[in-house]
Parts: sequence; structure tokens; C-alpha cells
Amino acid sequence: MKHQLFSPFTIKNVTLKNRIVMSPMCMYSAYDQDGHTQPFHIAHYESRAAGQVGLVMTEATSVLPEGRISHEDLGIWEDAHIEGLRDITASIHRHDAKAAIQLAHAGRKANLNDEIFAPSPKAFNESLKEPTEMSENDIRRTIQAFKEGARRSKEAGFDIIELHGAHGYLINQFLSPLTNDRTDEYGGDREERYRFLREIIEAVKEVWEGPLFVRISGDEYQEDGNTMDDFIFFSKEMKAQGVDLIDVSSGGVVPAAIEPYPGYQVKYAEQIKEGAEIATGAVGLITSGIQAEEILQNDRADLIFLARALLKNPYWPKQAADEMDFPLEGPRQYTRAW
Repeated sequence: MKHQLFSPFTIKNVTLKNRIVMSPMCMYSAYDQDGHTQPFHIAHYESRAAGQVGLVMTEATSVLPEGRISHEDLGIWEDAHIEGLRDITASIHRHDAKAAIQLAHAGRKANLNDEIFAPSPKAFNESLKEPTEMSENDIRRTIQAFKEGARRSKEAGFDIIELHGAHGYLINQFLSPLTNDRTDEYGGDREERYRFLREIIEAVKEVWEGPLFVRISGDEYQEDGNTMDDFIFFSKEMKAQGVDLIDVSSGGVVPAAIEPYPGYQVKYAEQIKEGAEIATGAVGLITSGIQAEEILQNDRADLIFLARALLKNPYWPKQAADEMDFPLEGPRQYTRAW
């Protein structure tokens, strides 16, 4: 039997040795509150690469200081961040894994002492402050920041860039009718709500030729939010712009009670893959090799994004390989135990 989970996957000029991806997860460990890499980040990401994850993706990395989720997020808003991020990519590449970065801006979900910004002046909840509605100058500055973040990502040695358009952060706030009340060209129908992301993609592609992913929330868990028809529309637009893969999560746009169960978000990746005819990544309580293999064998997604499972076990690929009786090679130093 051919094991899809451990088969290579090529996107443009980048080949992943397997279909296992470390999903971006905030670590809140830039202890000096300046966005710079710490020794923890090196150990955190390199250990997953040593564990034979095919693609290791950093946490949400903010393109502007006010775009951080917390003061201790990683940043990429200045050239001084490149050196530390280059240390991360070098540590990942040492183990024949590929490195990705998620470029992000939190918008109204930034939990900072400073002024925060969003498409419309609507607070996420009572615990977070009301954001300032972005002017057209703010929008242009933010688009330029994503472009500069892509340039710095290239200089830092990343193989893949993902734009964070999910979980109720800034791009998601522009996309959703629940959070975007604008009456200018960046609000209104779904074509106009997509404009902000469209212009970010255009700007990024001016400086980035490699694979480009976008993470979206495939369910907003509210009746008046975007529907799957809207997400397929957005995905078709992204495909036309040259986006290579849609990483499909869900929720986070507005407060909502979500009851997770094994594979609860896979259906969204499957629907977008079929409806937009674009590669997708599946995420959401995928915990076993057999479960991941089923998703791939049934062509429900192209990559498997793991979060908590890799926090629990950096060597999850070995666990999955043993489960499926696949002879996965590991680090030379660990041969006696592997």
C-alpha cells in the first residue's frame, strides 16, 4: 500500500518530503516585547523538523507592531528581525524540512496597550478595546507592510509564505460581513470585501515568487456570516491570483460556542478543494496517522496541518509511521531508538 502521508508534495519549486505540516501556533515568547526571536523559538521549531515534519510553519508573525495579538508575538516589521528569523529557517533546514512563515495582522483582536485598527470600529468583545476604523492611508500602509514582510521572509530563507486570513484577524475582518461595515470600496458585497486581500496578494507577489498559502476560516458559526459559497468564491479569486493552497480552519470572527470533534474542520477543506479546484490543507483535531491517511487517500485535502498533536509530541510523524507500519527514517543520532 502506498502511504500518502509520507509521499512528497511539490508546489512550484518547493518539494515537501511528506504531507505533514506544523500548523502555526502562537507561542507568546518574544519576551523583550520587540518581536525578536528567542532561543526558545529555535528549539521549538527545530525539534519538529528533527521529528520529520515535512513543513514547519512559524506562528503568526506580525507585519506591524500594532498588528500583534500580544506584546510577545514574533514580528517582521523591520529589517532587524531578519537575522533571528534566519536562525529559525536554518535550524529547520538542517533536518531536510521546509520552512514557512505566517504573515499576520490581528486587527481588532490585538490585545495591546496601544491604539488598534480594524475595518470598522467594532470591538470583538467586552475584554478588548474598540478599534479605530482604518483610513485609506492606514490600509495602504498595511498592504505595504505585508509586502515588506514578504521581502524580509525571502531574505530570512523561508520556502513558503502563508497569509493569515482566518480566526477573526485583520484580513478576515475585511472579508466578513459580520465585521466589515465599510461603505467605501473596501466594504459592501463580497467582491469589495475581498479587495483588501486581493491587494495584499498583488503586493506580496511583486517581491515573492515562491509558494503562497492563505489560511481562511471556513465557517463563521453565525447565520449572517460568510457561507461556503462565499468561501469558494474567495478561493477561486485567490487561485486566479496565483495562490497555491488554501489552509482551511474555522471560527474566531465573532465570539461563538464551537464544539470540536475529531476532524471537525476537514469537511471545509474538502468542499473548497472540490468547489474551487485548488489544493487545500486540512486541520482540526487530526491526531492519528490512520485518520490523516484517510483524508489524503479520499482526496479530501492535500496536506495535513497538525497543531496540538505536535505540541504534545514533536515526533508525531514517527508515531504515525509506526501506526501504519511505515519505515520512516529519523535523525542519525536517534537511530538506536528510532
